[in-house]
Amino acid sequence: MQTYVLLSTLSSTGVETLKKNPSRLQQVNAQIEAMGARIMNQWAVLGPYDFVTIIEAPDHLTVAQIAVELGSRGSTRIQSLPAIPVSDFLSALSESRGH
Repeated sequence: MQTYVLLSTLSSTGVETLKKNPSRLQQVNAQIEAMGARIMNQWAVLGPYDFVTIIEAPDHLTVAQIAVELGSRGSTRIQSLPAIPVSDFLSALSESRGH
């Protein structure tokens, strides 16, 4: 499983839905898990994004499908970022210096 950071921004419709039905967030999280990902952590944040969610998923395609499915509803926009463990990143740098 690979790790991804999802940065979510709610549309005005999404804000209205969440205000009327706060449990909607857990429902969406369950749908994300049903699509093959596992939610590791999630935070509501202030600033340009409304939520930061850390997930594990088998591949980029799964994450792309999640982003398209949720984005097609018009209530949220998701930016997905693959996350590389620092130890793996440093190992790759060390290996590339040796070649």
